[in-house]
Amino acid sequence: QDYTWEDHGYSLINRLYPEVGQLLDEKFQVVYNLTYNTMAMHRGVDTSVLRRAIWNYVHCVFGIRYDDYDYGEVNQLLERSLKVYIKTVACYPEKTTRRTYTQFWRHFKHSEKVHVNLLLLEARMQAALLYALRAVTRYMT
Repeated sequence: QDYTWEDHGYSLINRLYPEVGQLLDEKFQVVYNLTYNTMAMHRGVDTSVLRRAIWNYVHCVFGIRYDDYDYGEVNQLLERSLKVYIKTVACYPEKTTRRTYTQFWRHFKHSEKVHVNLLLLEARMQAALLYALRAVTRYMT
């Protein structure tokens, strides 16, 4: 809550490696905003709330929580099998199997499941960067 990518991480990495900070931020934004506006057989769906819930759940798994986010959304939007899948891929990727992949969102397209993977892996990378950059900040002060 007191060290975010937008407020702290991005500015520090931009100071240390200017071109890398911009590239990372663009990468995070592209994946976070990627959508076909579909969910299974439904078209024209605003998936922003779901994408935000997945991103914040990954951060929560790694101990990062935001005061301005209602974590009740996570429980409303992410069914148990999806949470298990997210936690497995984010924390124990070597334990991810075809079975864990097929157990969540059975009626969804593979492209939608791949998007979930992209979201959770980028959120995981951002969480790791936040921890590393926070340590650098503490060292520098």
